[in-house]
Amino acid sequence: MRLPPKILAVLVAFSAPAAQAAPSLLDYVGECVPFARAASGIQLYGDAWTWWDGARDRYRRGIVPREGAVLVFRRSSRLRLGHVAVVSRVLTPRIVMVTHANWSRRDGARGHAERDVTLTDVSARGDWSEVRVFFDGSDGLGGTTYPVYGFVYPQPIDDEIERPRASPELTSADPDYIGTMIQAGY
Repeated sequence: MRLPPKILAVLVAFSAPAAQAAPSLLDYVGECVPFARAASGIQLYGDAWTWWDGARDRYRRGIVPREGAVLVFRRSSRLRLGHVAVVSRVLTPRIVMVTHANWSRRDGARGHAERDVTLTDVSARGDWSEVRVFFDGSDGLGGTTYPVYGFVYPQPIDDEIERPRASPELTSADPDYIGTMIQAGY
């Protein structure tokens, strides 16, 4: 017996296994670039340091931190491929929390996602050209200053393009504000 296409489609839909719940973004283990792309909705590819130029003519860029924006680290001797981190909270004009992957070691391995990590602007002009990042396992901000380009905002240059949505998992419901301010030296 041959079934009409509409009935066949309904039978196939009901016989398919139930969709699995998507894993948490925070369960991610890997490089910072795919994590930042998934967390921010910004569709850029290539090594982390290339995101700044890659965003030109596609996404807005600047030096003011905003939630959901991606901070692009320059290449350096410590960061051969640069780094990208998504702003999860803006606390002051010079202190933010970021959510990123592949920064601190956890259980002896890199690649894990970390949420609401303290990051502070230490540039002389307050222009977010140099930052320090809290390093898991230390007693506060890391001692290394990292050069950065600035922020890529999840707003395309072309306003007709649908704006990407940042992941709701970027920040916790109850981040440690006191710990953050202590880490930043306040």
